[in-house]
Amino acid sequence: MSTRREFIKNAVAVAGFSFCGCPLIDAARAQQPGQRGLPVSVNGKRVMTIDVHAHCQFHETVALMNGVTAFGANIKGAQQTFISVGERLQAMDAMAVDMEVLSINPFWYGADRDLAAQIVKIQNEKLAELCASRPRRFAAFASLALQSPDLAVQQLEFAVKKLGLRGAAIGGSAAGAEFSEAKFNPVWAKVEELGVALFLHPQGTPELAKRFTGNGWLANTIGNPPETTIALQHLIFEGTLERFPGLKIIAAHGGGYLPSYAARSDHACFVSPLDCNPTIKLKKKPSEYLNQLYFDALVFTPEALRHLVAQVGASQVMLGSDHPYPWEDRPVDAILATDSLSDDQKIAILGGNAAALLGIKA
Repeated sequence: MSTRREFIKNAVAVAGFSFCGCPLIDAARAQQPGQRGLPVSVNGKRVMTIDVHAHCQFHETVALMNGVTAFGANIKGAQQTFISVGERLQAMDAMAVDMEVLSINPFWYGADRDLAAQIVKIQNEKLAELCASRPRRFAAFASLALQSPDLAVQQLEFAVKKLGLRGAAIGGSAAGAEFSEAKFNPVWAKVEELGVALFLHPQGTPELAKRFTGNGWLANTIGNPPETTIALQHLIFEGTLERFPGLKIIAAHGGGYLPSYAARSDHACFVSPLDCNPTIKLKKKPSEYLNQLYFDALVFTPEALRHLVAQVGASQVMLGSDHPYPWEDRPVDAILATDSLSDDQKIAILGGNAAALLGIKA
């Protein structure tokens, strides 16, 4: 039987791989005086930094969609913002990031089954080829055609067992369906069986598009966090996390707004039991389910990170940058600047937690 590396080499056409990024922004990322670069040490101990929230795109799959999503919107930051692997590595060095765990934001959930299958196949094979070529710098989350759960189960197993990907990236919902719906249970069961992780990244809330017009990029600034919050709340209140206690989910952007106001969830069904389903019996308070989820540390300030850690525990938080989008150009510095964290907690968040969860040898 061929080794995984041989399989990948034979399965992938050598067409090169490119990343979504902004050349002007990445050029500006040249390390500034006082900015930390590689290697990173905490109290004299070398730390492998692992960024679980980093994005990419491939020309081939964008072309299959003619540059637009299945919903008619532009695939933001695709054609005009590809960069080379060398440029990506240079940017990572300047950001003090040893490894990026790459993911592709789902733009194919509204595509038909055959097209979605084609997109996922290309993306997963190209991700695997890249990771095999730079195993100390890149890992990746697989793409899944979640609008067809039976197909997604097959794609996940193949991506993990044959391609060596570390789990899968998912949106906040799929083709209008919440992930707490029963039709997705076979996918979550397969995730549990394989022992891998899901990276949940929002796709925005198009229902509010009219109210997001105007200055401030509101569709992203305040539009993305609610989708993550809604997705997680459905998984909690509909009992999905109860049925699949081994489900490992990493929530982007610090979990949206949920960790900031988690205690409110504990009161909902007590205040208004008529608005809750009496047949769903949760064994824990809704806020306690946050302790079995994982979150990136992309919350921007030491106080916000302190609160997130206080809510969910340092063991559940991981380095995240949203690279190549310029939300956080110095993610490592942001964690090291959080004085409320102990050295051990900083080491865990910078890379230890991700290494343990994703099976990465530090």
